[in-house]
Amino acid sequence: MKKIVAMLMVFTLTVTLVMQPNKADAALDLAAESAILVDAESGKILYQKNIDAVLPIASMTKMMSEYLILEAIDEGRITWDQSVPISDHIRQLSLYTALSNVPLRQDYTYTVKDLYESVAIYSANASTIALAELIYGSETAFVEQMNEKGTELGIDREDFEFVNTTGLNNRDLLGNHPDGTGEEAENMMSARATAQLAYALLRDYPEVLDTASIPTKVFEAGPDPDTERIMMTNWNWMLPTIETQHDYEGVDGLKTGFTSAAGNAFTGTALRDDMRIISVVMRTETRYDRFNETAKLLDYGFNNFKKIELFSEGHSLEGEEFIPVASGKEREVGISSNQALSTIVRNGQEDQYEATLVLDQDKLNGDGELVAPFEAGERVGSLTLTSDTNEEEYLFSNQKDEVDVVTDAGVEKAGWFSMMMRGIGGFFSGIWTSAVDMVTGWFS
Repeated sequence: MKKIVAMLMVFTLTVTLVMQPNKADAALDLAAESAILVDAESGKILYQKNIDAVLPIASMTKMMSEYLILEAIDEGRITWDQSVPISDHIRQLSLYTALSNVPLRQDYTYTVKDLYESVAIYSANASTIALAELIYGSETAFVEQMNEKGTELGIDREDFEFVNTTGLNNRDLLGNHPDGTGEEAENMMSARATAQLAYALLRDYPEVLDTASIPTKVFEAGPDPDTERIMMTNWNWMLPTIETQHDYEGVDGLKTGFTSAAGNAFTGTALRDDMRIISVVMRTETRYDRFNETAKLLDYGFNNFKKIELFSEGHSLEGEEFIPVASGKEREVGISSNQALSTIVRNGQEDQYEATLVLDQDKLNGDGELVAPFEAGERVGSLTLTSDTNEEEYLFSNQKDEVDVVTDAGVEKAGWFSMMMRGIGGFFSGIWTSAVDMVTGWFS
């Protein structure tokens, strides 16, 4: 009986330990239908809740519009000081005061920079469409590019659908919604896809934060300084420079959103101690909730994870410090990592990681040798982190923590005489080996 009781106690304890959620995760009770927290450098997912539910995203849509605007700037297709035409539809929409807008005139000059700032700071809807028409000729064409760019960035096509450039419901576009989209259609994305978009935007165009972090700015809507100077206050109330109860240390972006279907949503990002994280909350009840729940997410990230260096620059794995060289003056060459290998680690789990050398087989010949000549710093593979728990999950399936492994020295191609002598040496070595094997066979 004592043995049975003891076994039951062990079983109960084991089940309890296995089934009990991580204390930090259990304490994070978010009042949001969907949420995700991600390391902005590696793409590692730190927290997730219902992240594959496809929901309306409202003005978080403008992150994709900003991506395409910054891409057009980067490629030289438009310039910051270029003037932007204002069509009749855009003029009319800009006066729709129930929406987030700055009033736009057709007899006044606005630059790309003027309108872009109104988009990134004040979520101005008519300004967004004006830039879309400038870059691709129509909002319809711009929306086509939005969907194509999403796929190009590696976002699963089933996880998003763009029907306009702003995030409004199409019915708010005064009958001028993009061709091929429904009158009641609205942009849709999952929290995972939204985080993927934010990740790509910060990776490819980090300058987006230069504008997204501006707390207030005056928009010159027309020539009258008394009546046409619009004070734009950033909708991101978590910016430390905005005096609200929501300001949060390190927050410098990224995009809020609201429609009746989407509820209140927010994609945020914050940087502390060389660690930047991205958060997304979707379908919270109020404007205050989207910031309160984001603060919980960011607290969770900064309190429970840290970025640490696991392997220093110049690290070589024991027993794999060299690779053989073919046709070179040297028979082998040292290899090591060309930078430190760091990652975001949950507190107390620093010892669960090890490094694995993955050689690039395209750089080696059929015998696994690096063919000379080559210079120092030649990439030959990567040093990749692996986890004992195998619980690591990333935004994109091809992501992992790794750094390049390179040659420590260059090796010149051996001359013909050296290669001939090696061949002769190999020939006689082969004869000697065969003779030894034969004699050994006689006495075995």
